[in-house]
Amino acid sequence: MYDRCTSLEEVRYRIDEIDRSIVSLLAKRGNLVTQAATFKKTTDDVRAPARVEQVIMKVLALADETGASTVVVEQVYRAMISAFISEELSAHAQLLESSSGS
Repeated sequence: MYDRCTSLEEVRYRIDEIDRSIVSLLAKRGNLVTQAATFKKTTDDVRAPARVEQVIMKVLALADETGASTVVVEQVYRAMISAFISEELSAHAQLLESSSGS
């Protein structure tokens, strides 16, 4: 499925390319998370534990399909979702603050 690298330098170069893609995708996801905050009424809506579990189940299925480690995928997604929830809670609080001040 993947081409075999012929040196450690090539491995590192390819990892750097992937990291650039991941960070770009995280920026896009973060923008959408911030937008989502505008549609949620309460902090419980932001935390949405049922939605978190739904996302985890979805990405575990994707991990199975692609041959990724389900353990790594779950740990990464739980950490990422937790970080995005923190950002979304902050954005949500700012939105509430600005709407109550108008």
